[in-house]
Amino acid sequence: MSMPRTTGAVTGRFHIDDLVLEVSKSVDRRRWNETHYEAFIDELCGAREYQKDAIRAALRFLLGGEYKTLRELAQANFDKNQVLREKYGTFANMEKKLQLPDFMSASLDLATGTGKSYVMYGIAAIMLAEGAVDRVLVLGPSTTIEEGLTKKFEELASDTDLRDLLPPTAVISTPKIINADESIVPGSICIENYHAVLAHVRSSIRDSLVGKGDRTLVLNDEAHHIANETGTAAGKWKEFLTDPEFGFHRIIGVSGTCYIKDEYFSDVINRYSLRQAMEEHFVKKVRYVAEMPASNLPTEEKWQLITNHHEEIRKVVKAQNIRPLTIVVTRNITACEDVAEEFRHYLSENLELTDPEIEEKVLVVHSKSPDLIQLSTVDNPSSRVEWIFSVSMLNEGWDVSRVFQIVPHEKRAFESKLLISQVLGRGLRIPEGWKGQPEVTVFNHDRWSEDIKHLVSEVMDFDKRIPTFPVSSSNFNFELVNVKYEPKPYFEQVIPRAAPYKLFEKGYVDMATEQGVQEVRIEFEDAATRTRSEWRTRVEHKTYSPEEVAQVMYQRLEDLPEEDSKFYTNQFGVAELEKVVRLSMEKAKNKVITESMRQKFLSALGTLQRKTTQMVRYDFTPTEYPTILTLERPQESASASELKATKTLFLTSETAASIPVKVHIIL
Repeated sequence: MSMPRTTGAVTGRFHIDDLVLEVSKSVDRRRWNETHYEAFIDELCGAREYQKDAIRAALRFLLGGEYKTLRELAQANFDKNQVLREKYGTFANMEKKLQLPDFMSASLDLATGTGKSYVMYGIAAIMLAEGAVDRVLVLGPSTTIEEGLTKKFEELASDTDLRDLLPPTAVISTPKIINADESIVPGSICIENYHAVLAHVRSSIRDSLVGKGDRTLVLNDEAHHIANETGTAAGKWKEFLTDPEFGFHRIIGVSGTCYIKDEYFSDVINRYSLRQAMEEHFVKKVRYVAEMPASNLPTEEKWQLITNHHEEIRKVVKAQNIRPLTIVVTRNITACEDVAEEFRHYLSENLELTDPEIEEKVLVVHSKSPDLIQLSTVDNPSSRVEWIFSVSMLNEGWDVSRVFQIVPHEKRAFESKLLISQVLGRGLRIPEGWKGQPEVTVFNHDRWSEDIKHLVSEVMDFDKRIPTFPVSSSNFNFELVNVKYEPKPYFEQVIPRAAPYKLFEKGYVDMATEQGVQEVRIEFEDAATRTRSEWRTRVEHKTYSPEEVAQVMYQRLEDLPEEDSKFYTNQFGVAELEKVVRLSMEKAKNKVITESMRQKFLSALGTLQRKTTQMVRYDFTPTEYPTILTLERPQESASASELKATKTLFLTSETAASIPVKVHIIL
């Protein structure tokens, strides 16, 4: 008697490359003959073969006639690709992941810094030349991208050498590059940010394209926004693409971060990975902090580490006549302003820079910042900006080649594959004329290194993933009524403090021996090769005199409630406290008092602040009773490194029976 299948199945491991959909190369040349455009593509892309491959894949899909929709392409690949069957289980599961299954829609995954604009222009120009479409609409998520693409497209469209390599039969050989302030007429390529397509925005796009979608190609730059920002203003971007009023059918998305959070896109037809780009020297190498014993350094001393490394970079890039740029990433506008102000104070106090010098070196960039207008000029040789404080990772499409250090001030800036790809992407471009392959350092907190490592491993294609999915035919699928609760805190039992605490019974405070200067060793890990390198620097600790520390301790005693304050200040005046400090230094053989030692003295007074003890309890009140179906459980996957570190795989005997033998070996 056979055992019934379970509600979940586990399948074999896969690399991201295994998920790329293959577009058939068996194309009827009477329908589409790509050889007519090889000279044009060669001139456009030069030695960048990966760009040529991306252009060819997109055109075979759009013009080859093999497929009528993305769904057909996905079905053909599912039928012949064992990895896709193992990942999704059924085509129905895969179909749920397709963004636009009823369209001739697909994505191109090209690592940031590898020239996506050349690929988009090549596809647009050839589709117009072939007469397959009359118009091309290029959409991006920001005005920064719009401006960059417009400049590049105008440059390429006016290149007579490039234009002359189009076949003599070209229907349109000189496309007109416009923005949405003009009507989108036949033969034009309109470049805009997606805000111009919103229903309440006055632009030429909606009026020009009503009913003309069948003869329009839509190219979406940074297409991950369409998938990741549903329910927001960016979610309207997808609504525009699918609006039957326009009738679009041919849609190609381009991105260097083809992830919905940690899940890879299901409609990618060509991929040039970050790892490939690094190995082939088309972008900078990337390294990040793997080990940093000084993780408990005070804030000011952490700035020392970062500025010391910035100065090390300056020595390297000086020969190239380049000024180094460091980007500090924060979680929101308030944090961005606060951290930047903290850094300005550090520069003033420790490096003795004047306010005008600090002003020209430091930019604060967010949606409400007056510095935002300067962002486009940062890569100019005349710019003296060396530090940018930013919310998130600045705008995609911000092409600056002199970024050599990125500091995620918050872990949330580096906690998903999408974010890691974006963080790395901002520093990948190689300065023009650079000899060799430069390096960008992500100066993350060392406590994040293990969490980061497995995500970077997946982004860099080191790890394979093990997927699970629901099995519709299982006899064990069920409905479950879930309960959502709202916690309500309350305080319980106030415990009075015992008799007055006896301070400094030994007459001193125990502490470790510290020097005024500390040598710090940091290990960096190369994201592509996983090799490690060591960097050493020295940090000067801020020091205090015994008198200064005694004064602060006495002030803490004065801040106690009146009765306690009198009790302790009568015992410990400033002179008595200074004796405690000096004896503590003598016992630990310390000649100076560092910030950590100062905090040790103050923490010795900490128990005096606790007048009473309160216990916080919670009542949980049921608020909702949603029904959960096992059949609707989302597909999940885990990498090998995650299974070693943070995730666990549970197997029943029935599940184990459905697992391929090769997975048994792995597990």
